[in-house]
Amino acid sequence: MMASIIRIKVNGTKKRVEVEPRELLVDVIRDKLGLVGTKVGCETSNCGACTVIVDGRAVKSCTMFAVQADGKEITTVEGLSKDGELHPIQKAFVEKHGMQCGFCTSGMLMTAYWLLNNRRNPNDGEIKRHFSGNLCRCTGYQDIIESVKHASRLMYPKEEQIEVSQ
Repeated sequence: MMASIIRIKVNGTKKRVEVEPRELLVDVIRDKLGLVGTKVGCETSNCGACTVIVDGRAVKSCTMFAVQADGKEITTVEGLSKDGELHPIQKAFVEKHGMQCGFCTSGMLMTAYWLLNNRRNPNDGEIKRHFSGNLCRCTGYQDIIESVKHASRLMYPKEEQIEVSQ
């Protein structure tokens, strides 16, 4: 097969990467760019461990060919922290115990990042709906929901935070 050069911006840095037409984005991120925070879980798009942000949308990178990312901007879990400082979502997951073994955490963090950039104060039902494509085998989801709500308060402290129960 004929390799192609794709141009992508990953975590703010422009990259040129040679890819085969059949290569998945998750494999390029991990194997060619060395960003191993993005996990390969089920390889069927069910678990969400491979979630990254592509041009502002949460995408399961195991379902996208790398050539489809040409010209796009990608954010991985490594792109959340800045200058050694954890992103508020990462802080919230630590403070509210939103992770157990950590395998699914990168996908959870990226889903939370997408959600909180599109909905500043999601209620429990909205959080559950947006996380329906992310699986955690270690814990119930209550700590994850609490982590997302806490992250919202950290990211938008001056916003009116209205608790809506479902």
